[in-house]
Amino acid sequence: MVKEYRTIREVVGPLMLVEGVSGVTYNELVEIKQEDGDLRRGKVLEVMNDKALVQLFENSQGLKISTSKARFLGKSMELGVSADMLGRVFDGIGRVKDGGPDILAEKYLDINGQPINPTARDYPDEFIQTGVSAIDGLNTLVRGQKLPVFSASGLPHANLAAQIARQARVLGDEGNFAVVFAAVGITFEEADFFIQDFKATGAIDRTVLFMNLANDPAIERIATPRMALTAAEYLAFDKGMHVLVIITDITNYAEALREVSAARKEVPGRRGYPGYLYTDLATMYERAGRLKGCPGSITMIPILTMPEDDKTHPIPDLTGYITEGQIILSRELHKRGVVPPVDVLPSLSRLKDKGIGKGKTREDHADTMNQLFACYARGKECKELAAILGDAALTEVDKLYAKFAGEFEKRYVSQGFTKNRSIEETLTVGWELLGILPRSELKRIKDVYLDKYYKKAED
Repeated sequence: MVKEYRTIREVVGPLMLVEGVSGVTYNELVEIKQEDGDLRRGKVLEVMNDKALVQLFENSQGLKISTSKARFLGKSMELGVSADMLGRVFDGIGRVKDGGPDILAEKYLDINGQPINPTARDYPDEFIQTGVSAIDGLNTLVRGQKLPVFSASGLPHANLAAQIARQARVLGDEGNFAVVFAAVGITFEEADFFIQDFKATGAIDRTVLFMNLANDPAIERIATPRMALTAAEYLAFDKGMHVLVIITDITNYAEALREVSAARKEVPGRRGYPGYLYTDLATMYERAGRLKGCPGSITMIPILTMPEDDKTHPIPDLTGYITEGQIILSRELHKRGVVPPVDVLPSLSRLKDKGIGKGKTREDHADTMNQLFACYARGKECKELAAILGDAALTEVDKLYAKFAGEFEKRYVSQGFTKNRSIEETLTVGWELLGILPRSELKRIKDVYLDKYYKKAED
């Protein structure tokens, strides 16, 4: 039910106070209509007695409150969804931004959605090929999983996000795959990079883009990931598609949440973030997954920059608790020219064992993955020892491990942002690297796979 009031009493920045209201609820949409017909939108942040605190989506500059009317629409924010969304670009609150016609919506969905009922969830166990060896070979992404990327300021997470969005597919069902890409609080330059990259490679045809820029209001930034997830839920559970949701940057989202929390004068928690940050992030992350009896699914890759490169910062810390692992980008590898700079040892995919093996990737995948991890860890130790004591302190086998670590970073991890490797190619490169070491050192691989795949590398 629409309610209209002429009792706007105060506007401070993006906040507006409306008095004498009744029946108004938290999160309700508001339209502010001026005498000249200008219309601005906002939503209810707080209700106390007969007063409603409204946060505007647009700038409040030039707003004349004495002659303006506030209309409370009796509903929260909705997104009009349709299969025609594929290939289109929207702003942070779902308005068409690519110059094309508006979407003819099949239906309107509340963007706040609902987390998936645990009893209705199906277990994630299907391999998604990203074309990135450091992910596919060692920290495998599984359909229905939540696998965040932990980055840092100045690292090329935008390039990695664009690469995954271009290349990701479910083997054997490529035609039914879609990407929903949400850019939160990014610069115009970054937004243009994503749009042009997707258009140049043709990936935009299967992608829905939501672009929220750094100069857009904070309240819009909070809505953008939910817009993307609402579109993903429609494509996955109504249209039966495999949907990959990529959100960058969750840190900008959390900063906007902190800004709105401060405006509401809430008691701050860790580092000034609201005490409900964990719950708020969980309401987004838990919308990913698979449903029993439904062919579609939502797989999520949230990307966040760790403030001061700190893994214990509340945003990566809480994200790690909710999601099933993390891919960590390394500043040290980036300085050495490794592209993408994925630090494989602290990275983890908790569901990787469920999505690999015979009939999914290849029979030898699990054994080679474990062996590559072990050899790279020992190789790094040998390189550190050589840096302190010199090469003379290393045995001949230690020197081979040190060589393996260098070649592993150069050939396996560093593949560039344009190379799209199949899982077969990734496993082949892994076996070529293992050939640097004597067969007797490969204790984590079954003899049957060694007989089939192992070949001593040429010196």
